[in-house]
Amino acid sequence: MDTNGNASSGGGQPVPPVQLPPTPPPPSNPTPVVPVQPAPPSPVAPKITLDDLYGPSPLDAQSYSPVATPQPVVTQPLQPPQAPVAPAQPPLEQVPSAPPPLQDTGLLEDLPLRKQRVDLTPVVHASSAPKPAQDTTEEVPASEQTKNSSEKPKEGVNKLSLFRILFAVVAAGVGLVVLLFVVTWISGFLHPVSSGKVSLTYWGLWEDSNTMQVAISGFEKQYPNITINYEKEDPKQYSQRLFTRIQQGNGPDIFTYHSSWLPMVQSILVPLPTSVISKSELQNGFYPVVRTDLVKNGALYGIPLGIDSLSLFVNNTLFQNAKAQVPTSWDSFSTTARAFTQKDGNGKIIVAGAAIGTYDNITHAPDIISALFVQNGVNISTMSPKVNAADALSFYTSFATGDSKVWDNTLDPSQLAFSKGNLAMYFGYSWDIFAFKAMNPSLDFSVYPIPHLPGRNTTVASYWVQGISSKSLHQKEAALFVHYLSQKDIQAALYAEEAKTRLFGEPYARSDLGITLRENKLVYPFVQQSMDATSSFFAGETQDSGINGQMNGYLGNAVRGILNNTSAASALDTLTQGVQQVENQYGSQ
Repeated sequence: MDTNGNASSGGGQPVPPVQLPPTPPPPSNPTPVVPVQPAPPSPVAPKITLDDLYGPSPLDAQSYSPVATPQPVVTQPLQPPQAPVAPAQPPLEQVPSAPPPLQDTGLLEDLPLRKQRVDLTPVVHASSAPKPAQDTTEEVPASEQTKNSSEKPKEGVNKLSLFRILFAVVAAGVGLVVLLFVVTWISGFLHPVSSGKVSLTYWGLWEDSNTMQVAISGFEKQYPNITINYEKEDPKQYSQRLFTRIQQGNGPDIFTYHSSWLPMVQSILVPLPTSVISKSELQNGFYPVVRTDLVKNGALYGIPLGIDSLSLFVNNTLFQNAKAQVPTSWDSFSTTARAFTQKDGNGKIIVAGAAIGTYDNITHAPDIISALFVQNGVNISTMSPKVNAADALSFYTSFATGDSKVWDNTLDPSQLAFSKGNLAMYFGYSWDIFAFKAMNPSLDFSVYPIPHLPGRNTTVASYWVQGISSKSLHQKEAALFVHYLSQKDIQAALYAEEAKTRLFGEPYARSDLGITLRENKLVYPFVQQSMDATSSFFAGETQDSGINGQMNGYLGNAVRGILNNTSAASALDTLTQGVQQVENQYGSQ
């Protein structure tokens, strides 16, 4: 499923009923966590010039091909404005057809005037070849007079030749006017390069300036006339602040946005030409979900520096004491969660088998429900097939209802419960690891892929993207920096720098780097699952009140309604209406 709700895995089978399988065999001891501290590679990328980077036109972005997933549901994405067409010229009598239109050769290059060669040699018929000067008064044969009765040569140039010359000049002028309009429109992508010093403002969210300096310093050495001013923004109300500042004209040149926000922020972004990252590099160097999320109408709208996928955290102490096996299917997950749940004499849960079933006290609840939707073949944009969507909601809420419930609204927030050791299984992302280590350094846990339905290993991706503001006065220089950040050695250097101050860096957005993390059992599941990941508008912890906040609001109401005895079908109808309203609001981006 892309950010518009299209499931990348086919099918549409309902979530299977919970069955109690035989007691599974005990697992092997989990591999201890050994943080990997890769040696920082040299962040020196091959230097390219502005002309190298911007030879192709941004129209070349049409060559990007998203992965073979259902088409995004965004209704009417903004199309680039069409170049004005020059007014038609009045027809010339007896004039040959127009010469072919002029072809554009590049973006923001010096465009020399295409000088159409005009043959000024008079057009004459073979039977009327010019005579020596002394014979110019010789009579033209009567047959030739009849044949050319409409021609009245003057000084060796006939009227038809003049018309041809005139037409060639007019056609060249019309072509030049059209070309200038096209160049003007293309130039809207990037303002002319400043001949002096250029300062770019770059808004990030998660890394501090010292960490980002490893990339910034290398870039500034290659391009000494460009300075990068990195600002780490507060995630609270970030999307509102971003829109306000950009619309006021004092926003960043480069900014970070969530992968699910593209319909919301597309109007303040410019597409990247293929020179920033080639089609083959995007195809072979990044995960499929990146192409699905960020390529719209053939244009690429940003580059991620990292990626993350929803995974299953298990408490090693509880699993080892129970000699339990980590579940790989939803059937075995249901059985395991109920087996781990412990209650006191009053029926209050004191050890929860899994954090699933409610909404308000479960971290990443929207992401967990999204994973169930996707695996069950639900198209989020239409919430169809309805039976599949209703089954997914019913399955999710079943863990918080009845005598066999494993979770309820009275328990601590799921992240806190897991850190205390009172929760056996938790769904989360890589950054949850840092929270757990901060809350309880002695907590023993491991990370695994989430459970799945047969043949459907899809999980949910959540990651952040670097894009270029449509209001930037230095879009060309900004794209140079984004190109620099996208390169393999620079992303490896950033990971190494991040790993100096914490257990590991941000999991690589590049699939050709992910394999280097395979020895880190704590981190590798997040990149390993990214090959089969999809994105969802139901994304938690983005602190967005726009597309995520509104979608999540409707989803939360559906879950609460079912827990309060509203039927899953009725709750789904209301949810579907809400989803359509949000899509209508942002779908025209």
